[in-house]
Amino acid sequence: MSGMKNSPFGKRLRASHRDEDDRLTSPRRGGTGGGHQRINSLFGVGPADPSNSTPALDADPSSSTTSAFDFASSRTAGPSSDTTTPFGANHSPVNLGRFRDYGDRFVPSRDSGDIRTSFHLLEEGGPSTPSKNRIIPSESDAQKEQANSMFNSILQTEVTPPSPVRNGGLLPSTPTRRRLFTYNSPTSNPATPSRQRRLDDPIDEAYSMSPVRAESRRLLESPRRQLRSVCKTPYRVLDAPELADDFYLNLVDWSSTNVLGVGLGSCVYLWSAQNAHVNKLCDLTDSGDTISSVSWVQKGTTLAIGTLSGQLQIYDANTLTLTRTYQHAHSQRIGALAWNSYILSSGSRDRMVHHRDVREPGERPFKKCAGHRQEVCGLKWSGDGGASNGTLASGGNDNKVCIWDLRGSRRPSHVNGRGAAGAGNSDEAGDSPLWKFHEHTAAVKALAWDPHVTGVLATGGGTQDKHIRFWNVVNGTMTAELDTGSQVCNLIWSLNSHELVSTHGFSSTTAQNQICIWKYPSLSMVASLTGHTNRVLYLAMSPDGETIVTGAGDETLRFWNAFPRQEKNVRGRDSQLDYAHRIR
Repeated sequence: MSGMKNSPFGKRLRASHRDEDDRLTSPRRGGTGGGHQRINSLFGVGPADPSNSTPALDADPSSSTTSAFDFASSRTAGPSSDTTTPFGANHSPVNLGRFRDYGDRFVPSRDSGDIRTSFHLLEEGGPSTPSKNRIIPSESDAQKEQANSMFNSILQTEVTPPSPVRNGGLLPSTPTRRRLFTYNSPTSNPATPSRQRRLDDPIDEAYSMSPVRAESRRLLESPRRQLRSVCKTPYRVLDAPELADDFYLNLVDWSSTNVLGVGLGSCVYLWSAQNAHVNKLCDLTDSGDTISSVSWVQKGTTLAIGTLSGQLQIYDANTLTLTRTYQHAHSQRIGALAWNSYILSSGSRDRMVHHRDVREPGERPFKKCAGHRQEVCGLKWSGDGGASNGTLASGGNDNKVCIWDLRGSRRPSHVNGRGAAGAGNSDEAGDSPLWKFHEHTAAVKALAWDPHVTGVLATGGGTQDKHIRFWNVVNGTMTAELDTGSQVCNLIWSLNSHELVSTHGFSSTTAQNQICIWKYPSLSMVASLTGHTNRVLYLAMSPDGETIVTGAGDETLRFWNAFPRQEKNVRGRDSQLDYAHRIR
């Protein structure tokens, strides 16, 4: 035992006991003895606690017990200061509300933490769950979509294989023979299950050195479809001062003669895409009126203009002359215009849709349609303006989509459901919409008829809806829907491929003000174009179908090469019987 006492371990043990006795018997430095004083490593030395007990968790904050916030305040202000502030000149900004006085130590409180930090941690670090709203990525194209799809397929194959058999399918079993080891091949025994006979195959998956399954290897090694690339930057940007940032207006349209018409304030300008020449078509400054909509006839140089006062004007773009004026076409602003050959349809804030034959001398419309309870902000005729295309789609601020057939088809007024029940007080013999769709939950301005499939209509909802829906107007059913996660401002179909362009505005995510190209009917994203700093409210397409132009509240017009050249069909190619081109 004497050796134990004189050993280094014994000396250290006696020294530790001596220090412990001195600490328990002697008073603390700077105190008067008696009470124990807590030490807080973050906020410094606190006052003495006479009760020497841990306070209750639900203690009254207004009690005499000094809180951690008071500790910091007293240290910051000093003994000579009368007022205490949480963030003084010599005190760094610390989130003091995250800590509570629980006794000998301070425990972080989660409920009063930094909300932004907690949100980002949950979003990035936590497990990913499928979101209800689709988030449009800021930079995306068909290649990324294809890579993501392949990754998901491989992940599903590896995690949840179609068959649980792995490593040859050898399951543990009790031997039935007296011999413990058998050296015969599984194929030599007819009673061997077929899944175990695969062990004789040298290329069986059980002998594979690859870290992935055979299905994943076949997917990775299979040839992939070549996808076209879309340029992410506009090839031309034009300034458009006084381009209104109004969701309910339609101020940009591209004619079949390759002339772009734009309404800027009280003026309408014509921009020629061939030589970039600009002409002023009209100026309504003297009358104090403002342009609210422009629309070109399908084939020709006639341009219709609607104003805020409800006036409707028709111009000849070749001569820059006014050919027709309807002084009181509507009682309020005209936000939507659509042509069907010589029939001009106009939608207004007065909730009415008027149809006029521009060949007639009178100003009164030959038909009025009242199917909306709020402003009509979208109008589109089906087809290319031929006489046989008599289906009109209208969208309104009442979140409704109406389908009109002016060729004489009517539905009885008592029809319920998606039909035209209670469509309104139409001016002509109680006409009702052919169909009325109620699925959207926000204003419907974006309307587009599919030029490749007859009777297919695409509609887009506003900020509270964010959906693109596809309808079959033949039987009045919704065929598909797409949650874009952002306000849908415009829709237009490609003439060269079965794709759809959508422009977006407000969004619940970081991605907004984008132009997206979707493949139909798979509804997969081909490309996402960015550049506008405001809502992309205006959209038009060139007559050749290769270029789109977008306008936004940032007062710019941007031109994008969105689609490839249209392939010539067999009829458009040179005839094999044309020997003039074959003469040497």
